[in-house]
Amino acid sequence: MKVLKFGGTSVGSPERIRNVAELITARGRNIVVLSAMAGTTNTLVEIGEYLYKHNINGAKEIINELERNYRRVVAVLFSDVDFRMEADGEVDAVFSLLRSLARDSFTEFEEKEILAQGELLSTKLMHLYLLQQGVHSAFLPALEFMKTDKNGEADMDFITEHLTALLDEYPDADLYITQGYICRNAYGATDNLRRGGSDLTASILGAAINAKEIEIWTDIDGMHNNDPRYVENTSPVAELHFDEAAELAYFGAKILHPTCVLPAKVNNIPVRLLNTMEPEAHGTLIYNTETAHTIKAVAAKDDIIAIKIKSSRMMLASSFMHRVFEIFDNYNRPIDMIATSEVGVSITIDNPLKLEHIVDELKEIGTVSIDRDMVIICVVGDLDWHNRGYEAAAIDALRDIPVRMISYGGSNNNISFLVSKEDKIPALRALQKHLFSNCQPSNP
Repeated sequence: MKVLKFGGTSVGSPERIRNVAELITARGRNIVVLSAMAGTTNTLVEIGEYLYKHNINGAKEIINELERNYRRVVAVLFSDVDFRMEADGEVDAVFSLLRSLARDSFTEFEEKEILAQGELLSTKLMHLYLLQQGVHSAFLPALEFMKTDKNGEADMDFITEHLTALLDEYPDADLYITQGYICRNAYGATDNLRRGGSDLTASILGAAINAKEIEIWTDIDGMHNNDPRYVENTSPVAELHFDEAAELAYFGAKILHPTCVLPAKVNNIPVRLLNTMEPEAHGTLIYNTETAHTIKAVAAKDDIIAIKIKSSRMMLASSFMHRVFEIFDNYNRPIDMIATSEVGVSITIDNPLKLEHIVDELKEIGTVSIDRDMVIICVVGDLDWHNRGYEAAAIDALRDIPVRMISYGGSNNNISFLVSKEDKIPALRALQKHLFSNCQPSNP
């Protein structure tokens, strides 16, 4: 059995839902994980924002418009009167709940309930459409088996036990339909796995059932070797090691969420990235096999802040480094890149929250300067230090680009460059031309 995950654009219209239904029916007996229809989660977030501001009428206007959209989807999708009435009933239930939550006493608990409704709607409509088409679909409510522990991590024992029990209830099902993104937390309240959580759901379910493969279906044919929004003539990467895919996902490749890699990797379950518009395309296969002596792809991470701290002493004492990292840890700020000299350290972060407080504390131990609107360009592949010429090729490609920082040697899979926002696109294009249009370095 496989786990097939489809993103919001893949189920973003009645026509797309029909296409996905035909696709999953042809692929056999698998678990299908669906995101909310495209745009729904953003609209639900907007409803929550109105309610936090106590603008109940504003929230209700958005709710009414969203309901009209879903009524149109139901009218187009269901030709059978009985199934159309049942689908309308599911829409009634969801929007009655949304209106009941549109009140002054609005908290994070109500917000999580609101955000869960997108996935519940998309899966219920897909389930009913499959039944209308004569497919024996089984509906698996994720809130009955997806659970996180007190640390916010997947409770794999609970998930495996309860998912297995649900699957056993439908031994003759042709397909199993469930929700991505949503879950219950350790206290039993409705929660979610945050943005990109449907990828993580698919990976967790794959681990729970020891799936043959996890398929992530989007609207692009695999992970490309550069960002096609800014660079011409990019191409899908046929194969990636899990570590390479994790680097690319973390540093900006939007097709895959970085958190989803680990459950598949540790359980040795291949992940394949596929395109709903071109289902026969090979896509990208991610697994635990390395391809030596190859640079695979480039990704970019925006909105980076670079912070340089110069020690007040002449030499960089160990206590200075300890204090620097302690400050960032106290504010729960992960560090992306780091470079050191004998008197200072440069660090990058991607979250400006409480930056002024961080800087105030850093000024107690040294002088501080900040560069905003920076971009990390990450080059990924077999970049083991024994492979002569690969890091040099990446550096040479950026010979005309001002580079603020370089990070190399932290892993065997990447070399990262910090450049200004204005130099992002020229840097991506230079790397594409230098690394993928010409022959890559060869090792004897």
